[in-house]
Amino acid sequence: MRNVFETAHLGKLKVKNRLIRSATWEGIATEDGGITEPAYAIYEELAKGGVGTIITGFTSVSDHDFYIEGPMRLSHDSLIPQHQKLVDLVHRENCAVIAQLALGAYYRQGIQVEPDGMTTEEIQEVIGWFIDAAARAAKAGYDGVQIHAAHFFFLSRFISPRVNHRTDAYGGENRQRILLDILAGIREQAPDLHITTKINCSDFTNGGLDEAESLRICKALAAAGIDSIEVSGNGTSVPGIRPHVNEGYFAPFAAKLAEEVDVPVILVGGLRSMDEMQKMLNETNIQFLSLSRPLLREPDFPNKLQNRESTEAKCISCNRCYSSPCHRCIFRK
Repeated sequence: MRNVFETAHLGKLKVKNRLIRSATWEGIATEDGGITEPAYAIYEELAKGGVGTIITGFTSVSDHDFYIEGPMRLSHDSLIPQHQKLVDLVHRENCAVIAQLALGAYYRQGIQVEPDGMTTEEIQEVIGWFIDAAARAAKAGYDGVQIHAAHFFFLSRFISPRVNHRTDAYGGENRQRILLDILAGIREQAPDLHITTKINCSDFTNGGLDEAESLRICKALAAAGIDSIEVSGNGTSVPGIRPHVNEGYFAPFAAKLAEEVDVPVILVGGLRSMDEMQKMLNETNIQFLSLSRPLLREPDFPNKLQNRESTEAKCISCNRCYSSPCHRCIFRK
């Protein structure tokens, strides 16, 4: 029987519990992607709050990625010491930390270029960015990296049949090749890193990635040696989630995936109560659970659960955090 608060193995990583802080965009980095003091404070608070593993917010692999505002970056070596400081803050609390490696969009001379319009050389350039960023993450001391292939950012669009109509080696049923090439390159350059990915179970859009296609890609990643898979989807932050009513809205796909791959599956999306989380762990093969919005309101929610001070998150899924500075919960004092 699995328990939320037991020591567990996330691949080769030994972590203190099965709760993961899912990547949550802060948008407060410096112009060159540097980590600010408010960001350090966020990560220190999260680590002290009792979560077993933290996945950083959107961390771009490119100096020229302006798709979202204020992302952290791992796009050049001068940023490594700042990430070392973040890692040290988290590790002091016996918490693992994984850098989410992401690309919002590919730009050519300041103009966004979609997958169909990219040359093979430009695709190889993007692959190189991810590999180089992972090597920097390893130098900074991160326990792992997450390849962000969800939420219709660049890699998510690349593997989506709605966006990618290429007919070469990176199109059709080979759309996932970009992910496989990134995975192989990271494994070669930083063999000790835990490598995970975040992927949509569905794009929830006409002609987009559906569950059957996502399952096929996830199985290809598992066969290629990915260490874990976090299941998400477009429109991930569903409003109006209530404990015991509509929790875990991606759970059906995650449970199916967990039956068909031999790597840990991580579920994110609408988890709010201790008993439902225990149910997810013990009635399916899902091994880890990710939280985002609940930790914006209560960074110490894991401690409250473990100490039996609470059984349900205070988050009401109003999504007003997304229009607030630092994506901070408006109900926090």
